Amino acid sequence: MTLMSATKGLCARTMMELDQSYSVLREYGSEQSLLSKPDGSSTFVQGDTSILAGVYGPAEVKVSKEIYDRATVEVLIQPKMGLPGVRERAREQCVRETCEAALLLTLHPRSSVTVILQVIHDDGSLLSCCLNAACMALMDAGLPMSHLFCSVTCAISKEGQIIIDPTARQEKECPALLTFAIDSAECNVLMSSTTGSFSVQELQQCIAISQKASEQIFQFYRDSVKRRYSKIK
Repeated sequence: MTLMSATKGLCARTMMELDQSYSVLREYGSEQSLLSKPDGSSTFVQGDTSILAGVYGPAEVKVSKEIYDRATVEVLIQPKMGLPGVRERAREQCVRETCEAALLLTLHPRSSVTVILQVIHDDGSLLSCCLNAACMALMDAGLPMSHLFCSVTCAISKEGQIIIDPTARQEKECPALLTFAIDSAECNVLMSSTTGSFSVQELQQCIAISQKASEQIFQFYRDSVKRRYSKIK
């Protein structure tokens, strides 16, 4: 059996897993232009996890952070309580790298784009919610992008069950957690963040399931934009 045929067979089996009870996204929603000061803003809710995002820029950048041929992207994540820690810094890097891959930064050299994410409530899949909120805020700001992006989190239980968009309780019970950022153009993986141990086959299954689930989120993006601008003639 060739590698290509084996991969196709794996993807076919993975698509069947989406019909299982645990392999469904929680209810999600979003609202844009909530804040007046940022150039773009949005809220994104996944189950009981909620994020408020604000985007500033392109704006003036500090000389020490200036890049001569493209814009500088900064991401700040504010926890619900207390000061940002190591976990927030790691999530900031994931969001920043994903935004840099999607934004056409060369159109705004020697400037800055700042994304601020405020955690309203965390009930699991926090990094995914941050990424989805960031994308909606970037869309609201009207910044040029080569493609949109969304994020899906998968948890692997002790029994090998793949759970999409897990809650905080499910995350604690599962030995492995994987988060992927997917682009809207070709459903490629832009970023991955993983914790725990898992097999190569489980990784491939999670990627395929996340790519399939991303179609629902991208359709939600399109529906949100249509509803927002349908009254404008």
